[in-house]
Amino acid sequence: MSRKPKDPHRFSYEGRITWLTLAAVAPAIVVALALLWFGDYSAKVQWTLTILIVGCFLAFVSSAREQTIRPLQTMSNLLAALREGDYSIRARGARGGNALGEVLLEINSLGETLRLQRLGAFEATALLRTIMSEIDVAVFTFDPKRRLRLVNRAGETLLGQPMDKLLGKTADELALNRCLEANEDEPLTLNFAGGSGRWGVRRSTFREEGLPHELLVLTDLSRTLREEERRAWQRIVRVLGHEMNNSLAPIKSLAASLESLMRRDPLPPDWKDDASAGLHSIASRADSLSRFLQAYTRLTKLPPPQKQHVDLGELVQRVVDLEPRLNVKVMPGPKTVIRADGAQIEQALINLVHNAVDAALETHGEVLIGWREKEDAVEIFVQDEGPGIMNPANLFVPFFTTKPEGSGIGLPLSRQIAEAHGGSLALTNLKDGKGAEALLHLPL
Repeated sequence: MSRKPKDPHRFSYEGRITWLTLAAVAPAIVVALALLWFGDYSAKVQWTLTILIVGCFLAFVSSAREQTIRPLQTMSNLLAALREGDYSIRARGARGGNALGEVLLEINSLGETLRLQRLGAFEATALLRTIMSEIDVAVFTFDPKRRLRLVNRAGETLLGQPMDKLLGKTADELALNRCLEANEDEPLTLNFAGGSGRWGVRRSTFREEGLPHELLVLTDLSRTLREEERRAWQRIVRVLGHEMNNSLAPIKSLAASLESLMRRDPLPPDWKDDASAGLHSIASRADSLSRFLQAYTRLTKLPPPQKQHVDLGELVQRVVDLEPRLNVKVMPGPKTVIRADGAQIEQALINLVHNAVDAALETHGEVLIGWREKEDAVEIFVQDEGPGIMNPANLFVPFFTTKPEGSGIGLPLSRQIAEAHGGSLALTNLKDGKGAEALLHLPL
């Protein structure tokens, strides 16, 4: 901090203290000298007492000036040390009972507080550096000109260069400019000297010395995506294998029986009836397998939603009117218009209401549907008084079903529709009673 230049026409603080002390004592000195020189004293006594009085007067002024100025100089030195970051200096004579001692006590206490805070900051910084060095995500910080100011060990490995060669380079030179402009919700396919694949991008801003800086975090998603893809294929192959075995095993058995029948000589009298029944069973299983494959195609080829303004109350009422087996109760919510694909949302609600009615019919219960607005979204709930969810882990596994005539695609298709609209679908058991609740969350 720059100091203002001294005004040559103004007294310093020390000068004002000196002159004020002189002014306070001077009247007494003048009176004493007047009585001395106008009294009946010898010249020797007059000069001796004059020198003594003036000397004591000057010594008193100097001592008063020193007692006033020296503590202030001490406090100035202590505060300067604190400003420079030296928190080891302490003032002597800091004690209670007098104003100056209490001020020095407070300064010593301030120095100790600052020392502990700096120690904590050093320890926190050391911990942060250790964490940044050990985590397996690449971390970069950029200044307002998008020059690299900090990178961790994973970032060095990713870019294939040590930190001293990376710092100061621009995001464009490091091929990170795309990451600073990308949409955080979509993974990026990137190639670097130290690795390539699909990366998750997270960005944020912070201020240092009053200037905005950018924080960039890159997470390698390739391994995670490969693992999820492998699990998805395992589930699909398991379901496909189960369904196809259920159809092909009886077809194979019936075909073998018919072949054995046709080899008989002579043929039994009712061979035509047996052959017709066997062929009918084969056709039935083949038709079932065909329906399964059509359902699979439907699930994997859901078109992108064609969004329009949809009155939610009218849509819910249409869904309720399509359910003939049970009188579904509607709990009307606020007048709500959403931007969505009306046909797809209607299909999702039809699936949810159909499942709820199936569950409620088992226990002779009821089904309730309604909606409510929550912040910038709407929640559509479907509640049933059925037996509840027995196996929640497999709810959204494609083709998994506990119904004899079920296809196992209703819930996966409904969730796929919800996610295509930027929403979500969840099914949980009701806490305050029997039954379950399906909650469809859609942005307004």
